[in-house]
Amino acid sequence: MIDLHDVTKVYQIGDERVHALDHASMHIYPHEFVSIIGPSGSGKSTLMNIIGCLDTADAGLYLLDGIPIEDYSENELAKVRNEKIGFVFQNFNLIAKLSAEENVELPLIYRGIKASERRKRVTEALDKVGLAKRSKHLPTELSGGQQQRVAIARALVTNPSLILADEPTGNLDSRTTREIMDMFHELHEQGNTIVLITHDNDVACQAKRVIHILDGKLSEVKV
Repeated sequence: MIDLHDVTKVYQIGDERVHALDHASMHIYPHEFVSIIGPSGSGKSTLMNIIGCLDTADAGLYLLDGIPIEDYSENELAKVRNEKIGFVFQNFNLIAKLSAEENVELPLIYRGIKASERRKRVTEALDKVGLAKRSKHLPTELSGGQQQRVAIARALVTNPSLILADEPTGNLDSRTTREIMDMFHELHEQGNTIVLITHDNDVACQAKRVIHILDGKLSEVKV
């Protein structure tokens, strides 16, 4: 599903050239649960942005489902992000003025799906994360863990082939972290491909494979 070959991304910061990714290579198969762990500044966010088609590499090759990303137009990349990838972020990225169900519905609106189908999918997604009874609540009326569940429902509602989670437990307490990780395990058992980016070793080790990133270089970790 995901193939990175010698991917490099360099940022110019003042007089210094920083290799956020330095000839990074990895392969992730369909239905895998993989974590990518590294400290702050290791290149995790850059890697996530490239995998998620939010940014492009300066050099190297990234194939998603066997197709080089550089072959896609901007419109095609937007379609890939909306249809193939479900994003879950550390800060939830929910729209404050919208209810839980309205936040979950947004990706379906962008896809032009008719209202009746949207309602059905939103109900199923919120039910899957245990928040059907909180569907009318605004983000400010939900706990951090509940907001993250809404974010996961939003990621699931388009039936993506890949769930890309960036520090999904970073703002949660230990009990809520366990609940959210239990949810990722359930999603994996249902056949979802999950890539989870984290700095937390306890979270990373729950994946089937662990990839370490440091100074933009990737290495496999035995678990």
